[in-house]
Amino acid sequence: MKISRIMTITVLVADQERARSFYVDSLGFDVRTDVRMGENRWLEVVPPAAETSIVLHEPFPGTTAGSSQGVILESADIDADVSALRANGVRVEGPHDMPWGRQATFADPDGNGFVLSATSVRSG
Repeated sequence: MKISRIMTITVLVADQERARSFYVDSLGFDVRTDVRMGENRWLEVVPPAAETSIVLHEPFPGTTAGSSQGVILESADIDADVSALRANGVRVEGPHDMPWGRQATFADPDGNGFVLSATSVRSG
């Protein structure tokens, strides 16, 4: 195989505009792409200087908003990031000390769950 990277992760949201506000205003992400394609809207956000982006998409048939869980976001300063999230009105659990580092969890307005990790888990 020649798979070389993860380009995007799709997160299903009920209201793309509300999600855009959360990811940009509360998390500090940048909008990479925001275009309409017929009745669909491709709304892609990304942490500053990151490669992998998140597509905020309306649910596909048979799926529901808020069904994404466990996407891990890396933080260089988890305490400062948790404080900033809380100042932006985000309900955050943690940070907690774990065997692999420190982590905190939070959800977007639709209930999509994220882990904020002070270290990234990588295998060599």
